[in-house]
Amino acid sequence: MDDYIVRATAADGQIRAFAATTRQLTEKARQIHETSPVVTAAFGRLLTAGVMMGAMMKGEQDMLTVKIDGSGALGHLLVTADSRGHVKGYVSEPVVLLPPNDRGKLDVGGAIGPGMLSVIRDMGLKEPYVGQTALQTSEIAEDLTYYFATSEQIPSAVGLGVLMERNNTVRQAGGFIIQVMPFIEEEVLSALEQNVQNIPAVTELLDRGLTPEELLGELLGPLGLSINDTVGAAYDCNCSRERVGRALISLGREQLSDMIDEGEEIEMNCHFCGRKYQFTIQDLKALYRKAR
Repeated sequence: MDDYIVRATAADGQIRAFAATTRQLTEKARQIHETSPVVTAAFGRLLTAGVMMGAMMKGEQDMLTVKIDGSGALGHLLVTADSRGHVKGYVSEPVVLLPPNDRGKLDVGGAIGPGMLSVIRDMGLKEPYVGQTALQTSEIAEDLTYYFATSEQIPSAVGLGVLMERNNTVRQAGGFIIQVMPFIEEEVLSALEQNVQNIPAVTELLDRGLTPEELLGELLGPLGLSINDTVGAAYDCNCSRERVGRALISLGREQLSDMIDEGEEIEMNCHFCGRKYQFTIQDLKALYRKAR
């Protein structure tokens, strides 16, 4: 099954919902960044959340960044997504080895540790929207649920999961985000809360073979689920030699001059995809002439 996102509503528009299957993009991220299992689980959860949150935006140029700064061994996680199902990210410590948590699962919370969650939405306005909350459990889904409620005042339920194979490849990945509108009726809210409390773990549902539509059916079927559309999802890096060149220009003439004086070509690596870009002395001189 190819990765994709479902956008839906329920209860005559009183609820909006998103669900995604993200096994392929999570596995691609694992291969690029060579992450250990617990880091893959954390990274895959944040990539899944990011790609669904990106799908909430409407503008073609809108960009979303979700960042976790933890005090645990994993360090920092960052993902960035657009409104068209493209997501990418990086981790500061790709290899972390920890024993399972007390439930016998990968200890994502222990790897991340206490810290902060930041969400940045750039929608082409003069200043981007920035929201920040303290991590509550460092398991990511619960932290985003708390973020939506406190920073954006949108009561939400977030479920995320990554299931690993014994050979450390990704077996399943996906999740959901359910949000209620301010005018939701009390009985609808009560039914939704009961459904969310009773639903099995996301990884269990995905491992049963449920599609994103069926996942939302488990949560919202009795509440009049209506599927609006689907969007393909992919790990996609839009880096290019031109973009890297602009980044070098932004360093300014002084730093470029120092690089030129060293007399050696430089290699720049993309944090998101690992692609390497070589710049010769002549290239650096050309960039120097464009810099200020």
